[in-house]
Amino acid sequence: MEAVLAETIRLLDEAGEPALTFRTLAARLGGGVGSIYWYVQSKEELLDRAADHVLEPVLDETERFVQDDDPIRAIRGIALALFAAAADRPWLSAYFLRNTGFQPNSLRLFERVGGQVLRLRLTPRQSFDAASAVIGFVIGLAADIGRQPPAEVAAGNVTREQYMDGVVTQWRALDRTEFPFLHTILDVFQAHDDVEQFRAGLDLLLDGLRRQAERARIERDDQSPQR
Repeated sequence: MEAVLAETIRLLDEAGEPALTFRTLAARLGGGVGSIYWYVQSKEELLDRAADHVLEPVLDETERFVQDDDPIRAIRGIALALFAAAADRPWLSAYFLRNTGFQPNSLRLFERVGGQVLRLRLTPRQSFDAASAVIGFVIGLAADIGRQPPAEVAAGNVTREQYMDGVVTQWRALDRTEFPFLHTILDVFQAHDDVEQFRAGLDLLLDGLRRQAERARIERDDQSPQR
């Protein structure tokens, strides 16, 4: 099974999900298609297991955050590690936490984030919303950043910078009264770095979570019996 997953991940990293077939995988492993069915029942199961397999190093890396004095800082560290893994593998986001029967590492990673949220002493609904928002933001933005570049960039006809210049030129031509926000952020958008933007968004999300936890603490103090 380890060899099947390792070769599956290599194939996915090289060419993405469309290139993964049992015939191609079996050829690379030097066996027949029937040998793959000895380990998994379908391509979907194989994708789920492969997505889960690459999260094992993320669990190892984020173990150090479990005992962090600051749960918000711990969540940030876990989120950054997950983002790095998902951004490096664009196919991963589509299969993360999709079938927990085959994905114990995904479930443990969700629990790792949730364990830090529990330390904030929020309500069950607030805790669920918080952990889901963090995971969703990380996976969603990683998938967006990991998308294939525009065809002209992928073909080498233009650089990313030239492509961005073209987009900004188009936006500058738009009516400023109809698109005031776009005109405000044009220069920032033209030179922005995707990873820096992710970190900024994550910090905004975690700042809101910290504020919510502080409000919850104040409410508990107000409701506690006076001594």
